[in-house]
Amino acid sequence: MQNKLLIILLLIIGHLSIAQQITCSQEDKKIFAEKTLEIDGLLENDFGKTMVAVGKTFLSTPYVAKTLEVGETETLVVNLHGLDCTTFVENVLAFSLLLKEGKTDFNNYIDLLETIRYENGEMKGYSSRLHYFTYWIKNNNSKGLVKDITNELGGGLELKKEINFMGTHRELYPFLSDDENYANILKTENNLNQKSICYLPQDQIKANEHLIKDGDIIALATSIKGLDVTHTGIAIKQADGRIHLLHASTGSMEVEISQLPLADYLKKIKNNIGIIVARPFPKSK
Repeated sequence: MQNKLLIILLLIIGHLSIAQQITCSQEDKKIFAEKTLEIDGLLENDFGKTMVAVGKTFLSTPYVAKTLEVGETETLVVNLHGLDCTTFVENVLAFSLLLKEGKTDFNNYIDLLETIRYENGEMKGYSSRLHYFTYWIKNNNSKGLVKDITNELGGGLELKKEINFMGTHRELYPFLSDDENYANILKTENNLNQKSICYLPQDQIKANEHLIKDGDIIALATSIKGLDVTHTGIAIKQADGRIHLLHASTGSMEVEISQLPLADYLKKIKNNIGIIVARPFPKSK
C-alpha cells in the first residue's frame, strides 16, 4: 500500500513540474493519492450509486468558500482539503469518472476536472469557468457528462428572470476588476439569458421525488435577483426511503448528509423556489 502511494505521489510531482497552470499544494497531492486508494472497489453498474459511494468518502471534509479564487490569474485549482458546494460536486464527478474509466493517474484527474469545470472543457482564463451552475449543467450536458432531467420530473416551470448577478455585482469578484474578464462575463450572461431555464417548484418536490435517483445532481433555484442557483449537492436515498442531500454545507461547515429529506430541508432555506436536477450520464467509451 505504501509503495503504491509513493508511486502515485511521484507521478503527481512529475506532472506538476511541467503544468504551470495548475495550483495544487503538497497536502492536496497526498489527499489525491489517498483518495484513489480509498475509492478503489466502489464502482457500481449504476453510475449514480458510484457517485453516492464516492461522495460519502468526502464526509466531514471542511466547507471552504471561494476555493477557486486563487492568485491573480486563472489556474486549475486542486483543493481537496476544503470544498465549496460546487467543487464538491465537481470532484465527486471527476473521481467517479476515474473509477468508471479504470484510471488512477493524476494527469487523467486533471483532464477530467478541466473538462467538467470549464466551458467546452478547456480553461481559457477566468471567464471560461462555468460560474453559473445552470450554465455548468447546460455545458456538461453538451459534453455528454450529465443530462438535465428537470422537465422529466413533472410540473417544471420556466425561471423567468435575467441572470446577471456577477455583472451587476462586479465589486464582489476580484477577477472582474480586469476589464476583459468583466466584458467576457457580460457576454456569458447574455448568452445564458437567450436560453430558458426550468425548475421543479418547491411545493412539487415531495410528490415527484420518487423520480429522483441516487447520484442525481441537485441545484437549488432561487428568487434572488440576478442569480440562478444558490447551492448544489447530490441526491442520496436514506433509510427512511426519502431523498436527502449529500453536500458541502454552509450550516455544519462540512460535507454532510442533510438530516431532513430534501423537500423538507428546502422549506427552511430563504429564497428557495425549487430545484434543477441533472443526472450524471457519462458517455460510454
